[in-house]
Amino acid sequence: MPSIARAVSLEPGASLRLDRYVAENMQALSRSQIKARALVAKVNGKAAKISQPVKNGDFLEISWNEACIENLIPENISLKILNEDARTIVINKRQGMVVHPGAGNRSGTLANALLYRMLKRDCAPPGALGIRPGIVHRLDKDTSGVMIAAYDEEAHAFLSAQFKSRSAKKKYIAIVKGIPPQAKARIETCIARDPRDRKRFAVAARGKAAITSYSVLKTWRSHSLLLLRPKTGRTHQLRVHLRHIGCPILGDPIYGRKDTLFPDATLMLHARSLAIALPSEPGEPSEFKAPAPRRFAEIIRRLDAEL
Repeated sequence: MPSIARAVSLEPGASLRLDRYVAENMQALSRSQIKARALVAKVNGKAAKISQPVKNGDFLEISWNEACIENLIPENISLKILNEDARTIVINKRQGMVVHPGAGNRSGTLANALLYRMLKRDCAPPGALGIRPGIVHRLDKDTSGVMIAAYDEEAHAFLSAQFKSRSAKKKYIAIVKGIPPQAKARIETCIARDPRDRKRFAVAARGKAAITSYSVLKTWRSHSLLLLRPKTGRTHQLRVHLRHIGCPILGDPIYGRKDTLFPDATLMLHARSLAIALPSEPGEPSEFKAPAPRRFAEIIRRLDAEL
């Protein structure tokens, strides 16, 4: 059973609910994990409820249950590693790799590969990070590029907090059908599930706020290369937003349309870079970059030839 014990550090006279302090200051578990993992706490040696306020100087002891793996099988799958230390790993995810296990995808996923590496490195006991070992954020199956994962609970919480606060900065590149109305712009909408197709998402009057900034890097007669900076992380956000402005991503089987020039194109969306602070270097963010994949070079070469 993992545990942490340390003095509470708050401004003099300030107090905070115990669960909020654990999630926001100790960065060991999120508030949802606190309930799911049956957190047990003591304040100054006495049993405490998670709703109890703590103040500066209190001595806080917490412990929680490890999550179960739920039959996840460790698999020795080759990964393109951009950076790795004792607590984190940054990879360049290949197109076609599923991140999380699900119906029809119980093996061959990034979670299977990470569990194998965790056990091989002996950096975390089996079950320490549950069905999604160390996974902090996600990319769609057909989106390639930079992803970061953690090897222990504290590192996972440390990284997750940066995605939640939006201090982690992500950049994507995409080749789209058409030319955006502006060279630089900010797309700000709400996104919700499409009521006509629950597997899709759509811009809606009500839903979760979604913000994307884009810059046009290059244009051709019928296509454009864009740099995308998502400010939020909604499911399918970039794909929905680009369709919304009339420039669906080339090769998108859900939100795009058949392209006569490139009928066999796969999704032309790539997570180019991620800037995030690491647990080992909490002061300044580190930036990790994944080079543009070959499929981008091939499409760009053919578009240049068309001109």
